[in-house]
Amino acid sequence: MASPDTGSDLGIEASLFKAADKLRGNMEPSDYKHVALGLIFLKHISDGFEQKRQQLLEEYPDGAEDPDEYLAENVFWVPPEARWAHLQANAKQASIGRLIDEAMMAIEKVNPTLKGVLPKDYGRPALSAVMLGELIDLISGIALGEGKDKARDLLGRVYEYFLGQFAGSEGKRGGEFYTPRSVVRTMVEMLEPYKGRVYDPCCGSGGMFVQSEKFVEAHGGRLGDIAIYGQESNYTTWRLCKMNLAVRGIDADIRWNSEGSFHKNELSDLRADFILANPPFNISDWGGDRLKEDARWKFGIPPAGNANFAWLQHILHHLSPTGTAGVVLANGSMSSTQSGEGEMRKAMIEGEVIDCMIALPGQLFYSTQIPACLWFLAKDKSNGIARDRKLRDRRGEILFIDARKLGHMVDRTRREFSGADIARIADTYHAWRLGEGYTDVPGFCKSASLKEVRENGHVLTPGRYVGAEVAEEDDTPFAERFAALQETLEAQFAEAEELTATIRARLAGVRL
Repeated sequence: MASPDTGSDLGIEASLFKAADKLRGNMEPSDYKHVALGLIFLKHISDGFEQKRQQLLEEYPDGAEDPDEYLAENVFWVPPEARWAHLQANAKQASIGRLIDEAMMAIEKVNPTLKGVLPKDYGRPALSAVMLGELIDLISGIALGEGKDKARDLLGRVYEYFLGQFAGSEGKRGGEFYTPRSVVRTMVEMLEPYKGRVYDPCCGSGGMFVQSEKFVEAHGGRLGDIAIYGQESNYTTWRLCKMNLAVRGIDADIRWNSEGSFHKNELSDLRADFILANPPFNISDWGGDRLKEDARWKFGIPPAGNANFAWLQHILHHLSPTGTAGVVLANGSMSSTQSGEGEMRKAMIEGEVIDCMIALPGQLFYSTQIPACLWFLAKDKSNGIARDRKLRDRRGEILFIDARKLGHMVDRTRREFSGADIARIADTYHAWRLGEGYTDVPGFCKSASLKEVRENGHVLTPGRYVGAEVAEEDDTPFAERFAALQETLEAQFAEAEELTATIRARLAGVRL
């Protein structure tokens, strides 16, 4: 069963964002994002440091100012000039921007894992010192007086919520680094990354990883049972990801290079148990003409003008022998035939690596109005384990789910899945994979044979397979329904006759 919906528990985060957003004035969301998120991160690591410091002062005072005592327990060492209390005390000074920059540099200097990650342009003249001071005061109240675990969780939730809100404010540009939480939760609940290696080759701000850890925690697992790997080509986004994971206390191997996963595959030897990815849709300038002989292209050479099938094959290449993957792609990937894509899709279908296809409703994403779908891939459909339960042999079948009617509008432009929507999708997939309690539902899901898929020209659009939704039967006896209809019709005839008589009378009174 999928996790309960937590989307409604956002009062504190929403209030904080509203207050913080007022402070930015005329500043662009894309710039202000780094200002606010950097300070939330600084507050988080300073709080963690102070809690450990208090413990040392009580138990081992000589170690309270020894960086090794903190690093040994994965607590970031925060030098005196970088501690939140120092910044808060100087929040009203005109030099606060410079003091924040110095704090960020001091933290990076003594914490190698944060080198090059933190924003360090708070002292620029265009940034209002008054605004920075007010923002520090606002953030100072987050998790005040809470216990260690509760404070960390709340700061993590605030960071994640702010990421989503900034993505909405920035529109297309913002959406490139952020996959909406309800989409990520759907993918995570379906794949159930309980134990093993989790990988995202285009990891953005790290939402797939945060939700994977939440899944393990929510289902009673141990967080150390999953190992996280990622790669990102945008340096600014990579920094957001590193901070997002650090504020959650998540250890991960996240690589950055400007060439990206296709041309400089940082984790070439990795074979992951779970891959979750939301690659940029339909990229036309991915440099495919330089990779025509690449060993990853087992199902055909992807066209230089569209990277969709390059992403799918890169992901399949990185799956372990029993690994599974969930990938967000544009709808065109399900039916396109241009540039050999139809033949690649056919090869993947006949090669038994496609497990499930889901059609998504519109308006789920910040960055695009292009209709999207989810591909679920399996390296070996004949076996596999999900949360210690053996999966059935699914060869010869593909599950199709049409989720276009699910979701609700959260504002004028964007839709979200509810917890019930996510549970319905994920539970359908689990029942099908385990062979326990699955049945086709007209208009929603269908387990189609390869013969049916071949008859449809290897097109993977769920609407072709699930059919039409069965109309609800009316329990009213036919005789009663007919009598009611006849009564309505007779009343309309009488009204028409009355109107006709009125018109005739008025016409008779007209003198020519």
